[in-house]
Amino acid sequence: MDTAKIPSSAPSSDGPFRVAVIYHGDAERRRDATPENSKVPTLFPALAAVGLTGVPVVYHDDFRDQVRRDLLQMHAALVWVNPIEAGHDRAHLDALLREVAGAGVYVSTHPDVIMKIGTKQVLADTQSLSWSAPGTRAHATPQALRAALQAHHAAGETRVLKQFRGHSGQGIWKVEPVAGGNAPSGGGVTLRQVRVREAPRGSPEEVLALDAFVERCTGYFKGNGRMIDQPWQSRLPEGMIRCYLVHDKVEGFGHQAVNALCPAPPGAPRDAFPATSTRLYFPPDKPEFQALKRQLESEWLPQLKQLFGLATEDLPVLWDCDFLLGPKDANGGDTYVLCEINVSSVSPYPQSVLDPLARATLARVNAGLKERHR
Repeated sequence: MDTAKIPSSAPSSDGPFRVAVIYHGDAERRRDATPENSKVPTLFPALAAVGLTGVPVVYHDDFRDQVRRDLLQMHAALVWVNPIEAGHDRAHLDALLREVAGAGVYVSTHPDVIMKIGTKQVLADTQSLSWSAPGTRAHATPQALRAALQAHHAAGETRVLKQFRGHSGQGIWKVEPVAGGNAPSGGGVTLRQVRVREAPRGSPEEVLALDAFVERCTGYFKGNGRMIDQPWQSRLPEGMIRCYLVHDKVEGFGHQAVNALCPAPPGAPRDAFPATSTRLYFPPDKPEFQALKRQLESEWLPQLKQLFGLATEDLPVLWDCDFLLGPKDANGGDTYVLCEINVSSVSPYPQSVLDPLARATLARVNAGLKERHR
């Protein structure tokens, strides 16, 4: 559907209720946009099944004003745009989404909610929750990062560093001490070398001087940027469990062996990469994941909402929480460590989320119409 052909009148409460499905692209992709060639083609039939008309809306900063006109004709806008797309951040898009939300269009995920729970900062902000790896910290300056790495090296600790906003492993580094890489300097310890690897597949393992590595990270501190510093989880090779949520209910799972940052296979050179793996998708009743589901829904999500002052309806209509396996507990059971929360562009996803997602969107549209008519 060409969004330029949508009538310019404000959306009517008589229907059909129109839902923008926003994703990034250029002018050609915008011109040729259809539900079938969109970023999330399976979403449109699910919306139609509950009486909503999905409209593909391609976004780029170059035609932001055209997108604004499109969105002001909608009842809701569901967004699939990564924090960084083709070298562009979301600053202009987020400002636009705040504007249309203020005009009464339901937006998920709202940029204000992204800033609360959808950046790597959430890993440091939720230290009070038992999903947090002890010792997770946020560093606001390169100097603070350097001091922390010196302390970690002196203690022989391997760490994982994550830039404030990103995706697909960009700006995520494994940093481990190099044997013999510390030397006395006055009364303290100077970190001389670290072994590092960035998460995107194909990134080389390197041994760098501390100053060289910190210098490489300076770009992550621009603006309100920072780096989040977590302990390395030794059970990473056992895989990651992704919980897909609609508001505060788990509606599906993904399970994947984690290749990024994993050690090389036995007998292979240190810089060799593990074999690739496919993420497998499961419905919310997958037996192996029920303990995690119960803990997330009954303990961690209520705590998260209270911590950030969020109501259930403020949570995204689709988001996910990624968990790594933590140390075994005293009874030999699994514990879980939050790896990250994704809210900006959750795709792909299991089929089991589609009906709950569509129904949640319809509920938010109806709630918005009732609010307008009070």
